[in-house]
Amino acid sequence: MKASIVIPNLNGAGWLRDSIESVWAQTEQDFELIVVDNGSTDESLAIAESYVGHERYTLVKNDHNTGFSAAVNAGIRLAKGTYVVLFNNDAFAEPDWLAQLIAMADTDPRIFAVQSLMIRHFDRELADDAGDYVTLFGWACKRGDGMYWRRYQKPQRIFSACGGASLYRKSILDEIGLFDELFFAYFEDVDISWRANSLGYKNMYCPAAKCYHICGATTGAVRYNEFKSVQSGRNSILLPYKNMPLLMFIINFVPLLAGYLLKVLMFGLKGFWTPYIRGAREAFHAISKIQKPKFRIRNLPYYILIEFWMIWNVFVYVDYRVRRALGIK
Repeated sequence: MKASIVIPNLNGAGWLRDSIESVWAQTEQDFELIVVDNGSTDESLAIAESYVGHERYTLVKNDHNTGFSAAVNAGIRLAKGTYVVLFNNDAFAEPDWLAQLIAMADTDPRIFAVQSLMIRHFDRELADDAGDYVTLFGWACKRGDGMYWRRYQKPQRIFSACGGASLYRKSILDEIGLFDELFFAYFEDVDISWRANSLGYKNMYCPAAKCYHICGATTGAVRYNEFKSVQSGRNSILLPYKNMPLLMFIINFVPLLAGYLLKVLMFGLKGFWTPYIRGAREAFHAISKIQKPKFRIRNLPYYILIEFWMIWNVFVYVDYRVRRALGIK
């Protein structure tokens, strides 16, 4: 089987059926669909159950919200495909979406992840995500968010694939491990992509694989809310701590500290000072549970590449913020 598509669901009654139907309508039909329900209390559980009996469909029912990482991990463990494709329950795929993802992944066995072009569902001129990146300040950012998606027509290597609509090679997942469940939600996809980068694997962006994304439909957080502020406060600390070798972390400590202080200020100005600080405190309690990837001297070229990548991404971020401030899309 070519692919296993995993859709995590939590109270997605308004959009889950359309998401599933867009998957069934793919031109590439060599796949199975696994929906993992995370303790839904609305009609979306009944929607998910209505597909039971389809020969290529599996429903996993959790009795509570385990978080995004644990939910998709449950689906990945059941997956039979060469590739695992994660797809948000508020995303809707073009008919050739899966075929395009697979076609790019098939070009190189060193490709770990392939990211879709995610377009805003309610404003289809604008991109939602064309690949994620990390700056030297420790900030994880979405490339192209709110810009015209036609600017992002070049297939290219990216730092990280967004877990909302991306393909992952299962054999590499078996090697590097699944999504870290300490990242309850947000940045878990950047973490796993970073792990792949550290081993010399590639994450790619495929603009021909288009889907439309409501964004924040499950968490209620398009930009800010209390839940997202807590998750950001915790995971933005855990992300570099986990993935940077000790020397790299020491070298980057000052810009990382500056980045966190700026984030505290930003969340404070938005009225989310308290939840962001609570998340940061949670991070320090969780550090002892983090399993840092083992440092290997043979991976030194990849660590250096990541360092220069994060420096370059500071300029990418500044350019993006300037364009947004000037109203350039």
